Amino acid sequence: MKRILFFGSLVVLLASVAMVAPSALFTWNKSTHDFGKIAQGKPVTADFTFKNKGELPLIINRAQGSCGCTGVDYPKAAIAPGQSGTIKATFNAASAGAFNKTVTVESNAEGGAQTLYIKGEVVKEPASAQ
Repeated sequence: MKRILFFGSLVVLLASVAMVAPSALFTWNKSTHDFGKIAQGKPVTADFTFKNKGELPLIINRAQGSCGCTGVDYPKAAIAPGQSGTIKATFNAASAGAFNKTVTVESNAEGGAQTLYIKGEVVKEPASAQ
């Protein structure tokens, strides 16, 4: 019986220590950007600013758009606790019509992969008068 109590207490203790383990943590200013109406053929960029509110350096392993029409630039160096960074998502606006795209950010942050969203409508510019 003493062994059961000892091992049960040990499991509870280890589980509680694991729950408070230090980690990196994203805090986003925004996770969605609506461009509204944009001109066809003119790329647009959304900035997603974040802060590392965790206790460990935040390391972004990869940030990727949902299609080839969305380029992503992200910090390659670790973001120290309390510091900020920016992820830039550039949409090429080649095709007319509404769009909803995502950027997936993979890092060592608590909660796993993060998803950012961009949306809007690409409109054709009227032909100039000759």
